[in-house]
Amino acid sequence: MSDHTAAHPAPRPRPTRAELRNDVWLAAGLFVSAVLSSALGSVAGVYGADAAEGMQWALLYSLGLTAPLAVRRRFPELVVVAISVVFFVGVTVRIPDLYVSNIAMFIAMYTVGAWVDDRRRALWVRVGVIVAMFVWLIVTMFQSAIDPSDDALSQAGVFSPFAAMLLLQLLVNAGFFGGAYYMGDRAYAAAMSRAALEQRTRELEREREVTAAQAVALDRVRIARELHDVVAHHVSAMGVQAGAARAVLERDPDAARRALHGIEDSARSAIADLRQLLETLRTSGADAEGGSTVHLSALADLVAHANDNGLPTTLTVVGDRVDLPDLVQVNMYRVAQEALTNARRHGGPDAAADVRLRYSGDAVELEVVNTGRAVAAPMRPGLGLVGMRERAAASGGVLETGPRGRGGFLVRLRVPLAAPALSRASAGVGA
Repeated sequence: MSDHTAAHPAPRPRPTRAELRNDVWLAAGLFVSAVLSSALGSVAGVYGADAAEGMQWALLYSLGLTAPLAVRRRFPELVVVAISVVFFVGVTVRIPDLYVSNIAMFIAMYTVGAWVDDRRRALWVRVGVIVAMFVWLIVTMFQSAIDPSDDALSQAGVFSPFAAMLLLQLLVNAGFFGGAYYMGDRAYAAAMSRAALEQRTRELEREREVTAAQAVALDRVRIARELHDVVAHHVSAMGVQAGAARAVLERDPDAARRALHGIEDSARSAIADLRQLLETLRTSGADAEGGSTVHLSALADLVAHANDNGLPTTLTVVGDRVDLPDLVQVNMYRVAQEALTNARRHGGPDAAADVRLRYSGDAVELEVVNTGRAVAAPMRPGLGLVGMRERAAASGGVLETGPRGRGGFLVRLRVPLAAPALSRASAGVGA
């Protein structure tokens, strides 16, 4: 959260159309109730002979008391001030309503606390109204106390009926205004918490959508990389064999036949690898991790396949073998496969390759050296080199590619050994 956001929190969400319509219905209902209350109070003799006479006063009073509530959520401060003024006027002219005025005052006070975003202004508006009400109440009671003609309550004794009534009025009004104040603040806090939760829910939903899109993109990249590694190797070999078959077709049919058999074998191997790849992609969870049968133990077969397809290749393993995660083994195998494919494709007719697998104390290193001519083609950032870099990153290793000073092309992948592998390697050396 930024300093600006902390100093200026987000405002409460504005009232909905339904809430605004409900305010209009509330104002209309209270208007009818105020008119009935004034009429019944007049019949019941509230305020006696001092009560305001005529329905016009009751109608004006009821309208002024309840109409502002129709816009209470839009202009809460103005509404509470307007209703307070009407309340004072109604009591002064003795409108015989004892209940609806209190309800309207409570709703107006509550609305200020619940809907004003400037909490300092909400505080001072409510405190101002409460102070004005208590000052008016005390002044009214004091005037009644010093009026010799007003003998409704006896003032005799330390705790007279008059004093008891004064204390009762103070307590009732304190509870009344305190309840409106507290409930308004609670409503505002609840609304802000709800808005924050909804905002967080929307953010989480957006994050989920982004994560899902990224997962789909990563799956596409993974599938594309696997397809490239599987297909490119075999198709490249088939191309070399097809070219050889065409070159010797007329003068050496047996050699052409052998080349065609090689094409057939490469096609079958490609189909088998594709079938295995599809089965692995269909498998989810832990089953997928061990789904591939391509491991470093198959490097010898890979080298033999390269020799059969016209690329003289040697394999050298240095150091004691260490158990590696399946992911690392698959990625190192695919890097070797892609490097040999590039060597066969770009190394020239006299190209040869040397594959070295080194197990050192803290890492395993794969090195594929093309001893043919170094041409510019392998340097282009095609899918092959991109795929090798992605596999190196996925294994936590470092990939080095580039032409050698004395000719040829070098691909080196170094993957640090994890702690368990280091422990097993140390144990093997000690034995």
